[in-house]
Amino acid sequence: MSSNLCRVLVIEDEPAKVRLIQRLLSDVEDNSLAQGLSFSLTIAESLKEGLEKLTTDNFDVILLDLTLSDSQGVKGLSAIREQAHRIPIIVQTDDDNLAIQVFQLGADGYLQTNYLDTNLLLYQIRLAIEKQHYIAKLEAEKQQQEFEVLEKLIQSSGTTITARMFGSQPLKESVPDIFAQMSQSYGELLHLALEQQIYKVDHNISGRLRTLADKLGFLKASPRDVIDLHTTTLKEKNKDVTLAKAEAYVSEGRLMVLELMGYLVSFYRKYYIGLSTFNLTSNSDQPKSP
Repeated sequence: MSSNLCRVLVIEDEPAKVRLIQRLLSDVEDNSLAQGLSFSLTIAESLKEGLEKLTTDNFDVILLDLTLSDSQGVKGLSAIREQAHRIPIIVQTDDDNLAIQVFQLGADGYLQTNYLDTNLLLYQIRLAIEKQHYIAKLEAEKQQQEFEVLEKLIQSSGTTITARMFGSQPLKESVPDIFAQMSQSYGELLHLALEQQIYKVDHNISGRLRTLADKLGFLKASPRDVIDLHTTTLKEKNKDVTLAKAEAYVSEGRLMVLELMGYLVSFYRKYYIGLSTFNLTSNSDQPKSP
């Protein structure tokens, strides 16, 4: 949201209600609840049209009627929330029985259209936006704490058999394209790990992590590269998901990054042992001096 313009997607199929909302938000400069905001409204006359507009335009808040021609009740809310993870949603309905349910399904505000006025509408919009800002701040703080824990993990690592002995550059700098491909693969594994946890299916995550660790080892990756891979992927995965899913990725990722680190250490141990054996064999094959 810009400093003074709030972009509102109004999903409403009754012209009278649309005109009411337009009138209530058209002249609010002197209203203390607006706090200097002006409003730009985009109208969608069906759930389908609203979903389409969400793919092409950016919005700061959504006003959603639960009695649309192509969607009745909370199904429309679920569809909008699935696509608009971070945008505040204020539902409009005259059914008081839905009040609790809409909040459970991710609504940020609730309006009874029969009792709508400028102050109430502005209050709900401001409250919904501030709520989402607060949630985003909490999420950012949690992610930062997670990354700090990972930084401490790598700094306190006592592992001596690492790629540092090779003096290699970070992979994200030396081979950025390959690093990006690995980040995508790691992201897919993170999703599969979450699916495995929820649905109790077997996606052979450990085997795939071991394969990824071998690829990292062949590239002379260090534990720092593993942390870079994990944090880069986690930030990308958490861009457009709900807070609950972001927390699930973070939680599942803790186990995955430790497992991947262990497989990388195992790779270097095998490499070191193989190298030592090769040196011993080579030395034994040398002719002895008379």
